[in-house]
Amino acid sequence: MNWWIFGGVVVGIAVLGYLAQRFRWIDLSGRGNASSASNGAGLMGIGDEVFAPSRHEAALEMDRQTILPAPAPVAGDGDKGIYEGQVTIDLARVRKQDS
Repeated sequence: MNWWIFGGVVVGIAVLGYLAQRFRWIDLSGRGNASSASNGAGLMGIGDEVFAPSRHEAALEMDRQTILPAPAPVAGDGDKGIYEGQVTIDLARVRKQDS
């Protein structure tokens, strides 16, 4: 009769894990963070997600910012609306002010 209790606990944990995944309380898919799944830190991520959710969210945000940095400006990009038109430098006016 004791194996029924053990089986019930195992089935209960499996159902609870399925429901938690289904309602997005936890994420076990590994789609959002491929680097942690490849280096074996996925198990620790589950512990952080359950017991320290703010730490887990901070780690996800840090991964997002390191994986997708802002694009660097390229020489041929143009001004992208920074100057809103043409910039004119009047050297005659600058020389009169210096005198």
